[in-house]
Amino acid sequence: MSASNTLLSRIGLQYPIFQAPMAGTATPALAAAVSNAGGLGALGLGNVSVETAREQIRQTRQLTDKPFNVNFFCHVADPADQERESNWLKRLQPWFAELDAEPPAALDAGYDSFIDNGAMLDMLLEERPAVVSFHFGLPGAEAITALKDAGIYLMGCATCVEEARAIEAAGLDAIVAQGYEAGGHRGLFDPKQESGLLLDELLAQLKEATSLPIVATGGLMDGKDITRVLQAGASAAQLGTAFISCPESAAPAAYREQLLSPAASETAVTAIFSGRPARGMVNRSHREISPHVGELAGYPQAYSAAKALHAAAAAKGSHDFAPYWAGTSAHRSRVLPASELVACLVQEMQQT
Repeated sequence: MSASNTLLSRIGLQYPIFQAPMAGTATPALAAAVSNAGGLGALGLGNVSVETAREQIRQTRQLTDKPFNVNFFCHVADPADQERESNWLKRLQPWFAELDAEPPAALDAGYDSFIDNGAMLDMLLEERPAVVSFHFGLPGAEAITALKDAGIYLMGCATCVEEARAIEAAGLDAIVAQGYEAGGHRGLFDPKQESGLLLDELLAQLKEATSLPIVATGGLMDGKDITRVLQAGASAAQLGTAFISCPESAAPAAYREQLLSPAASETAVTAIFSGRPARGMVNRSHREISPHVGELAGYPQAYSAAKALHAAAAAKGSHDFAPYWAGTSAHRSRVLPASELVACLVQEMQQT
């Protein structure tokens, strides 16, 4: 049995097609549609409360009896620094003033890490989703053991060999190999240690470094892309940007319009929005604010400032400061219901 078939059999999937979790954009409807079509749907729950996470898992279960993935952030939050945060808000003042708006009085503390989040762990042990995955790092050994003992399949995101080895050593079941092409936040364990590895090179290195199944992600948009990474040794492919334009996603109209516009042809990685590196469509935040990244507030506190600036601009009909996450192949986006997109991907794989 091939590695891909072993992975699919273990989780109970028909196709090696995973939908990326995409916190804030993925929905129960999207996850269920992908799972019902034979792939692995996903929910990004790293930015929500325990109660909301439970509700989304239950909503997804009402829409599908197939497996799906739930994803959490295992970041080490930057310590609160009132002076640093105040200085960052002052730095952003000119752009707020241009929009006739005031910056927030203070930055929000942001969302909790899954690390040491006992309430979230207890919820997962009660709800027992088929798959749980982690971004930005890993939880402690006790949490991993508890989830494995509950029969949950565990995946961790790696951007380099060192992170992949840490995932394998921790006892997880699979590695999500994230190439530099991927939209959204880089899965770096340490945001200061960027490998910059493109997906093909990352797959080549991981093939020699780990025996775990690998799920490839980063710039994948069609069946030809999926076939390429499977031939390179991946057991499955994870697509994010490709699913944003599906009607089941939570992406607002302006986000969808940008994905189908010339703006989708230029993406870049910057920490300027949240305090952690993330790839999105290039706009004024990239061009004008990124040069001041050395003054940036910490993660996730900085996110609240970027969201406030985007909201002020959006109120005037502008999306020049939007954190519209997108991978390097965003310009190949297609507007299809999720089930039709999965069917199209399968057909393209077969043709390839």
